[in-house]
Amino acid sequence: MSELALVLASTSRYRAELLARIGVPFTAAAPSCDEEALKQHSAEPVELARYLAQQKAASVARVRPDAYVLGGDQLVAIGGEILGKPHTPEHALAQLQRLRGNEHQLITAICLIAPDGSLRSHIDTHTLSMRKLSDDALRRYVRADQPLDCAGSYKIEARGITLFERIEGEDFTAIPGLPLIMLCTWLEACGFEVP
Repeated sequence: MSELALVLASTSRYRAELLARIGVPFTAAAPSCDEEALKQHSAEPVELARYLAQQKAASVARVRPDAYVLGGDQLVAIGGEILGKPHTPEHALAQLQRLRGNEHQLITAICLIAPDGSLRSHIDTHTLSMRKLSDDALRRYVRADQPLDCAGSYKIEARGITLFERIEGEDFTAIPGLPLIMLCTWLEACGFEVP
């Protein structure tokens, strides 16, 4: 039997760091799909996150048909509006102003495609309640954490935890980008040795 190969279909350092925590060797490859164009697929946040994760995994699986390929995506949803990565400090501040004093959902989707073409997908949704913070406090936060590559403009694993009064969900590792509890179950089922 040939050795099992795992490929992370992502350039996210957050997902790579999380995946490294479980001790299963993997390589990373950039997905070759136009994420902005794919976002026109659906306006429903859960289905959009699932679709994006699947498309990212599929784009790498076409190049690595011998491997198990893991794709992921994250969206923040509030009142029917989807917030992605802000990319600039100004957009980060605007997103945080939209979220402050409100409850929102952080939707994390993962998809694992096996060499035989079978597919597993999982959605992890957290509900977060952000404190009512001043614009000055939000600006200080953006300067401190620089969350420009994070959906919703916060990093829970860093100073972003100070923004919240309540977080509800199943697997806290989904918040930075990869629900490891479900992933470990999948990988063991596929024959990987998970310590």
